[in-house]
Amino acid sequence: MGPMIFVVDNDPAAVRLLRCTLEAEDFTVRTFSSAAELLDQRMRPHLILLDRGLPDCDGLELCAEIRQSPLWAEVPVIFVTGRTSENERVEGLRLADDYVGKPFSPSELVARIEAVLRRSRQPELFSRLTVGDLELDSESMQVHVQGRPVNVTLLEFRLLAYLAMNLGKTFRREQLLNAVWDAKFVTPRTVDVHIRRLREKIESRPEMPRYVQTVRGRGYRLAPPVASPLRESPRMAGTWSGLSMRPAV
Repeated sequence: MGPMIFVVDNDPAAVRLLRCTLEAEDFTVRTFSSAAELLDQRMRPHLILLDRGLPDCDGLELCAEIRQSPLWAEVPVIFVTGRTSENERVEGLRLADDYVGKPFSPSELVARIEAVLRRSRQPELFSRLTVGDLELDSESMQVHVQGRPVNVTLLEFRLLAYLAMNLGKTFRREQLLNAVWDAKFVTPRTVDVHIRRLREKIESRPEMPRYVQTVRGRGYRLAPPVASPLRESPRMAGTWSGLSMRPAV
């Protein structure tokens, strides 16, 4: 049996197409027609496909609940929906790992699913990483700022971890797409959305970021802490000013 995918959609035609498309690629599929049906489920899938137009709530609200669930918080979510305005896509990408409009290309949808699943399976190169008062734990997929836990999605964590492991280095949006996303199916706008979302979560003043900074005309970087001492540890894989990284064992 292939990876388990939950499809949450109350449109019978869309569900039939999704089921046929996914089962042809050896995915295991379970379908739900409402948020209530999904929330009664206690199994943990590998990925969730979610429509915005559910009968009992906006799929955006359901996605927010998924992100707060101890069982599903780290499960990748892809919106598959007919609501495709720019504002709706931006709203969706604030919570989900990808956003696909209806009608969709079955082959492209499968490619997007495979790309998201690859990212979710990729191991991080550290168990705990510290940049000043910013801490990342790849085992629990948690971020702490000044000791305060911050809820982030899988993609947000991977983006922040990549910047942290390359502390002070500036990356163009296209470079970040290649490193964190599958750039074949994602636009550079996606990077901007996730950077803004990260800032809203980890910065005390997102309009004047001290962590994830914009380098005008060049891209984004995670700024080294100001006047932070060098940390040393016998288990450290690499050390920069203000950054310590403990490898996974």
